[in-house]
Amino acid sequence: MKKAMDQLGVASLGCFAHTLQLIVHEGLLSQRSVSDALANARKIVGHFKHSPLAYARLEDIQVELNMQPKRLQQDVRTRWNSTQYMIESLIAQKRTLSAYTAEYNLPATLTANQWGLLEKASTVLAPFEEMTRAVSASASVADVIPVVCVLKRVLSRENEDDQGIKTMKSTLLDAVNRRFNDVESEPLYSVGTLLDPRYKDRYFTNADTLRLGNEALLAEVGKMEEVLKTTSETTASEPADKTPRMEALGTSTSSLGSIFNEILEESQVLPVPKKTTSAQIQVETYLSEANIPRSDNPLLYWKVNEPRLPSLAATAVKFICAPCTSVESERLFSTASNVINERSSRLTSETAEKIIFLKKNLPLMVM
Repeated sequence: MKKAMDQLGVASLGCFAHTLQLIVHEGLLSQRSVSDALANARKIVGHFKHSPLAYARLEDIQVELNMQPKRLQQDVRTRWNSTQYMIESLIAQKRTLSAYTAEYNLPATLTANQWGLLEKASTVLAPFEEMTRAVSASASVADVIPVVCVLKRVLSRENEDDQGIKTMKSTLLDAVNRRFNDVESEPLYSVGTLLDPRYKDRYFTNADTLRLGNEALLAEVGKMEEVLKTTSETTASEPADKTPRMEALGTSTSSLGSIFNEILEESQVLPVPKKTTSAQIQVETYLSEANIPRSDNPLLYWKVNEPRLPSLAATAVKFICAPCTSVESERLFSTASNVINERSSRLTSETAEKIIFLKKNLPLMVM
């Protein structure tokens, strides 16, 4: 993917979801007690995965306890959130597993202290799982700075439940600070965030990077004005009439929604100097207005406001459409492997390309 972007001459960024995964792995390996509890958890789940008889006995106990029969989730080391799902599945079956060990043997067991560590670890990792799921669904570069800001706020808070996992939590916070140290200085992130009417300048933590971001935004809008002057047709594609597929981060149904609101309320609208050029007037007008709700779609906002902010709207579409993860690219590779297989080996490259294009884009147009 990096090679393709270099050959196209297009600016690219690292995968945000992959960086989150690296951060979580650091946190899980930082505390020996948590690592040992996870090792025992994997042994327990692995035992049931490799023994149909053991699973049948576990399901019988679930029925006896009037519980819905449910299988344990096996984690995959390349997907950290599968570890979170494994922990949650074990916690949900705690009573069932206790009854099982009273009658049958397991290759490993969890002590009361280890059960407590897993429950606390699951609570700490929940924000990472929620954000990973959200950005993997549909997120742009505009979402990165707000997400990092929220994660720092959550991890920096201390409470009584941190007892026993303080090392893990502090390691996670250090990793977030280290790996996203320059996120606000990257123009793709800063300009994208400023152009998202849900965020604007409210989630920047450094005044200097915010100033540089505003300068980069003015430069981009100025370039777009020159482009629009030389052509009678807009260079920005209009969003579809239907609401584009974009899952909002931190909405009312999100456990982190209150954190997003808290940061938004704390941030003050900085006075913008009076400007004279068309680009500067558009930016000043836009930033002085209130943010739209996070549940709203920014592309629809720019479609409505394009007549009064034409250059800004064209620039916004250019930046907000940039994804922050490689998830869709990887899914495209999977689609290609499903289309081109041993049963369709006579497909020409041109036909295969058309089928893959329709497979990925037709659901977005026909609804």
